[in-house]
Amino acid sequence: MKHTTRLERDSLGEVAVPGDALYGAQTQRAVENFPVSGLAPWRAFIWSMAIIKLAAAEVNQELGLLDGDLAVAIIQAARETADGEWDHQFVVDPFQAGAGTSHNMNTNEVIANRATRILGGEVGEYMVSPNDHVNMAQSTNDTIPTAIRLGSLWRLDELLGVVNGLAEALRQKSIEFDLVVKSGRTHLQDAVPVRLGQEFGAYARAVERDAERIGRASGGLRRLGIGGTATGSGLNAHPEYHHRMVAKLSQLTGLELNTSDDLFESMQSLADVVDFSASLRTLAITLTRIANDFRLLSSGPATGLDEIRLPAVQPGSSIMPGKVNPVMAEMLNMAMYHVQGCDHTISLAAQAGQLELNVMMPIVAHNLFEMMQVMIGSIQAFTQKCVIGLQANPEKATAWLERNAIVVTALNPLIGYAAGAKLVKDAIAQDTTVRQLAVGMARKGQLNHVSGDRKLSPDEVEHALSDIKRLTEGGLIS
Repeated sequence: MKHTTRLERDSLGEVAVPGDALYGAQTQRAVENFPVSGLAPWRAFIWSMAIIKLAAAEVNQELGLLDGDLAVAIIQAARETADGEWDHQFVVDPFQAGAGTSHNMNTNEVIANRATRILGGEVGEYMVSPNDHVNMAQSTNDTIPTAIRLGSLWRLDELLGVVNGLAEALRQKSIEFDLVVKSGRTHLQDAVPVRLGQEFGAYARAVERDAERIGRASGGLRRLGIGGTATGSGLNAHPEYHHRMVAKLSQLTGLELNTSDDLFESMQSLADVVDFSASLRTLAITLTRIANDFRLLSSGPATGLDEIRLPAVQPGSSIMPGKVNPVMAEMLNMAMYHVQGCDHTISLAAQAGQLELNVMMPIVAHNLFEMMQVMIGSIQAFTQKCVIGLQANPEKATAWLERNAIVVTALNPLIGYAAGAKLVKDAIAQDTTVRQLAVGMARKGQLNHVSGDRKLSPDEVEHALSDIKRLTEGGLIS
């Protein structure tokens, strides 16, 4: 199939552009200059940029600065772009230069050419100008950071929905497992008993707290610097443009948005984005820890802990028949490692800002939207295919607990720490349980009360150690 081209001209000269492309010369130069990763912009980035162009056209029309027919055409083209009709026309690699000028111009050119068609013209004719009309009262320097904020907020409810769904699934398991008493472990060594429900309740609360952190951090993203244009001064924008744009974007998106109290700061600083990214990283750290625990608790089954059973979703080995691995937990680990890597990139890029601008915004946008995409997909899969279907193995939990000498801690108020330590040592050496050993010693009159004024009775020892569940509820055993 023969591919046709058309010639377009920019300030540097003529450029051959694919004949059917809605983008133009500046986009084509970026395609040729930055053939780096083969990655395309995330949907959230395309949507947010299109919404900005739509809002700008409406505001500039209302201010009497943009002809009505041009505005109507731009609004329709921008709405189509926001709805995803022209995603294939966004072809600039995330690794680009100029603070995102290439992506901004990609958006301007696509909307300008589509608007030109709406007005009856041909692609490349530019009855609607990418710069003078679509980009009116805007700069890359204020549209890109605004788009980063809007795109993140656009997916916020979706992200919080899957996070809260995971928290709820963990909470349900905490209720289901509340009567399963097991060995606690600190330093990966035996510790005092806990209930499996307590472990899962802690997982649920940790995820809930992380959701709260994300919600708080999202507040900073609601401050928009649109209207600052090139440096924050608002040059070439109507004095009312900033406030009107924030109101218009709130109306169009349904998002709660605020005006910036310092447009220069909004241009210079990506601190709000860094804060939001950091809240996602914190969640990733929590989920990594939980996934690691799932892998430990389900290890074996014959030679590991085997206290929980994860759903078998696929065979685990190409050579070992019958092997089933904790693949959903492993997937979550890998996804969260990637998220933390994205956050690190964002932190490095954010500190690279100089004077009135941060030119690293394209990679910030790409990584932030990728973080959210990966988190939404991985958390949803982990919840549905792992957490909801996992089961406790109370028999194995009880078996491990019976062998746990650290239950001697419940005897501390009766016999003291030093005597308890000796009991543990002796129980391990004799391959018996602390309970059996302590009761036997009490029967022989060999177990002294910590006060030193009397011997402990077997009934006192039995009472302290008989109700294992009580040991998970705190307080003194008397």
